[in-house]
Amino acid sequence: MRKLFIISSVIIVAMLTAWSLIWPPAVFSLVIVGPFIILGIFDLFQKKHSIVRNFPVFGHLRFLMEELRPKIYQYFIESDTDGTPFNRLNRSVIYQRAKKVDDTRPFGTELDVYENGYEWLNHSIAAIDHKLLNEDPRVIVGGPQCKQPYNASVFNISAMSFGSLSENAILALNGGAKLGNFAHNTGEGGLSEHHLQPGGDIFWQIGTGYFSCRHVDGTFDYDAFAQRAVLPQVKMIEIKLSQGAKPGHGGILPAAKVTPEIARIRLVSMGQDVISPPGHTAFRTPMQMMHFIQKLRDLSGGKPIGFKLCVGHKSEFLAICKAMVKTGIYPDFITVDGGEGGTGAAPLEFSNSVGMPLREALAFVYDALTGFDLKKHIRIIASGKVATGFDLVKNFALGADMCNSARGMMFALGCIQALECNMNTCPTGVATQDKSLMRGLVVSDKKVRVANFHKETVASAMQMIGAAGLQHPDDLHRSFIYRRVSANLIQTYSQLFPYIPKRSLLETPYPATFEIDMAISSAETFMPDYTKISQVDMTGASIIAN
Repeated sequence: MRKLFIISSVIIVAMLTAWSLIWPPAVFSLVIVGPFIILGIFDLFQKKHSIVRNFPVFGHLRFLMEELRPKIYQYFIESDTDGTPFNRLNRSVIYQRAKKVDDTRPFGTELDVYENGYEWLNHSIAAIDHKLLNEDPRVIVGGPQCKQPYNASVFNISAMSFGSLSENAILALNGGAKLGNFAHNTGEGGLSEHHLQPGGDIFWQIGTGYFSCRHVDGTFDYDAFAQRAVLPQVKMIEIKLSQGAKPGHGGILPAAKVTPEIARIRLVSMGQDVISPPGHTAFRTPMQMMHFIQKLRDLSGGKPIGFKLCVGHKSEFLAICKAMVKTGIYPDFITVDGGEGGTGAAPLEFSNSVGMPLREALAFVYDALTGFDLKKHIRIIASGKVATGFDLVKNFALGADMCNSARGMMFALGCIQALECNMNTCPTGVATQDKSLMRGLVVSDKKVRVANFHKETVASAMQMIGAAGLQHPDDLHRSFIYRRVSANLIQTYSQLFPYIPKRSLLETPYPATFEIDMAISSAETFMPDYTKISQVDMTGASIIAN
């Protein structure tokens, strides 16, 4: 191909030169041909890309096709059930509910009901007319130490930071929360005027970078926290331990991306990289974490304080529970994020292979709190690929009191799953700081769509709950959800995730599935201590301690 390009270029230039001698205007043909020849010459000598070095000019088609591939696949190749992370079936129902148009389907399900993993809700002959149901159920968040409990919707906007999302996206999300009487989580990027301006309820998330409540050196600033925590719109404060898309992974905002506005909101310095460490510096042990929670509760005037995590070592969560029991300090809520959660940008290995999926994590957290008799004080929020009414119902059955959605709300804003969140080129103006793209997102229109999506999704969940003969999400039990686990085996969630007895983790013998993690966990440290186990009988799952 290299030789063919050289020979062809020489022949074309010679022919055009000869032609221009006969007909002078032909020289202008070089305006079209010349750039391609110059590009090809450059390709021959550049050393970065092998394909264009071997295939001058034509090699660039590879990069063009690579750019177009996701769009072509999404619109012309994939079926309604193929797309990832969200298939077209789910995306379409979100768009329809956001626009408040007909979201019904003709001719039956497109899902293979005999495929492993297919799930469904058991309905009742004594189903309840959805007109008799409360289609806006609420949950009171606030334990015995909370002075300002919050009456929350069962469905809210999950954590997405300003900076990751555009100004217009934040304004539309919070405006939708205001219209629909639900809440908007700020994400760890700080509490900005864009979150506060529309007037919607706020869950202020505080990550390891302590943005909006930090000293210059990155340590926690209690005074800055107190100034913002008492704002009337801030209804709950969430300490982020980890997130599902990249648990245990910190982050860097390069100095070049730190605009004056972001520096002001996050309380960081211009001209320096902004580091989000993988772990917290305000506390190092479960006991210290409980005292940190209590201090934030006091400084906020008694508002609900909780934490968010993607479950990793089970022993670490049990250590936190032991610290709750030992100190008598309880968080008001715990947000459980599944490993299938999303983010603007994450290393592939972390998105694909780190963190417990939501179903297993949610069941474990509920059971652990029940075993320590702590669930009565603490609400559980489920987060991780929640987009439909059935997603809500499944999470309620596993033990969630509420659910948060990020990508579902992004679709309601107009996101088309272009998968360019990390490139600042989002074509719908959702995940970009490019002002020209941001203008495409009209806040007055999109905030209504966010409110519509919330209302219709909760209504759909309540209608399913009514079809099961129940009145409220709290009435759901794991036995209401079935899952096909093989061609000839179906199990309920209660079989897949068996409940453990209340208070069963306060004294031995512990349930067999908790024995090892209970033995190696301690309220004094997050780190598991395997020296506490000298022998494990794998057949009986019993432990002989040193």
